[in-house]
Amino acid sequence: MKLIRPFVLLALAGLAVETVAHAILETPSTPAGNYYKGVMKITHGCDGAATHTVRLLLPPEMQQSKPMPKPGWEVQPVRRKLVTPYDYHGKTMTDDVRELVWTGGNLGDEYYDEFVFSTRLAGEPGQTLYVKTIQECSEGRLNWTEIPTQGQAAEELEYPAPALKLIDGESHRH
Repeated sequence: MKLIRPFVLLALAGLAVETVAHAILETPSTPAGNYYKGVMKITHGCDGAATHTVRLLLPPEMQQSKPMPKPGWEVQPVRRKLVTPYDYHGKTMTDDVRELVWTGGNLGDEYYDEFVFSTRLAGEPGQTLYVKTIQECSEGRLNWTEIPTQGQAAEELEYPAPALKLIDGESHRH
């Protein structure tokens, strides 16, 4: 019997995590300073119960966020006062969308779906942004809100918040 090399085990472990992840950003990295099309995948219900609400809690580095309408769901961008205002095309923004909420759907446990939004990224290369995601079901709720501590791998968390890694690259500001 051959020994399995450590890097093969690590690769297999990574695949296992991907297959059990439940709220995932389709594109997990993008250049800092860009506009970003976020696609949040919800891969199952709550212990067999259908999902009726999906909430995305946006980090401060996501600005001017807009949800995409979704047939069969009502969508609501929730604005809040900002702790730190920012400049947007010469205008000082003192409030912004901080939460995106899709409600009234009926996403059965046997299906997956995508919840799409657009946002401007104000973070720096090397920074990781976490989009805390709350999935409410006909019975129960899943809070994909855990953020790894320094040196901790996201795979160690039971309910990891979907992450977006900002990288160096060509920036396209509007």
